[in-house]
Amino acid sequence: MIIDCHGHYTTSPKQLDDYRRLQLAGCGCNTAGANQMVPRPIISDDELRESLETAQLRIQRERGTDLTIFSPRAIGMGHHLGNAQTSAEWSTVCNDLIHRICGLYSKNFVGVCQLPQSPGVAPANCIPELERCINELGFIGCNLNPDPSGGYWTDPPLNDKWWYPLYEKLVELDVPAMIHVSGSCNPHFHATGAHYINGDTTAFMQCLTSDLFKDFPTLKFIIPHGGGAVPYHWGRYRGIAQDMGLPPLKELLLNNVFFDTCVYHQPGMELLLKVIPPENILFASETVGAVRGIDPDSGHFYDDTKRYIDATNFIAEADKAKIFSGNARKVFSRLMV
Repeated sequence: MIIDCHGHYTTSPKQLDDYRRLQLAGCGCNTAGANQMVPRPIISDDELRESLETAQLRIQRERGTDLTIFSPRAIGMGHHLGNAQTSAEWSTVCNDLIHRICGLYSKNFVGVCQLPQSPGVAPANCIPELERCINELGFIGCNLNPDPSGGYWTDPPLNDKWWYPLYEKLVELDVPAMIHVSGSCNPHFHATGAHYINGDTTAFMQCLTSDLFKDFPTLKFIIPHGGGAVPYHWGRYRGIAQDMGLPPLKELLLNNVFFDTCVYHQPGMELLLKVIPPENILFASETVGAVRGIDPDSGHFYDDTKRYIDATNFIAEADKAKIFSGNARKVFSRLMV
């Protein structure tokens, strides 16, 4: 079985974008006024099917993926836009769409939720929506944005107790969080090319330099996009931990931190597979995602990540099975497949 742990609803119908524009236009965040209520978008089941059949579902069939762990569009979370009320309403609308999709295609998709984060608002504010999605909608995890400010990093780091009430709930519910930033409003950082990778790398270092997993020994984080800079600079991180008198990284982090395979060329994938233990890698493609074209050197789509793993000859078949499905079952303990 092939389980893709990292999929976003990037092909949603136009009505969803129209709703978001109206919602932000009616937001009272820059004035003394209250938010204007905007009617929810009306999207039929047929429109949902059409948006998926020609994109994610077609690609699943072509590439042999059985199940995608599916969440709202990451760059669309837009936690830096609007205010806490805006974020709560937007998250509910997006999560409910994912729930409908999982109902229409229960064999193809299982849900992961967007959290209603907002800069300066305590993460504990996200707990009701997290509980609703897990307990009522049957979702199996969440996306957690380490930088709701959109590239300015104004909130405390992930190892700060500011986040602890949310972690306590994640542990109680036994669900992992994928560490995933959203859009960047900082002109220094291209969203998918820089801000995403910055977020991955920054989150890893915040975990390395803290006692977070002593306080939460069963908390599980997935760091996407192959871990950002982490595999490439593994020696640097090992050395930093050693200089700080910390345990080896395997003991310090790898019971709690996992990496996905959203790496879009063969040498990068092979580096990830050589550096990170197979028990800590989850198959993913982020399809349809940030990179949608064909690599002229190979003639194949950049994001056809299964092809890279299949072409790697130094990984045992048993380890490939862990990467393709076994590890996802372990990390997403609520995944019933």
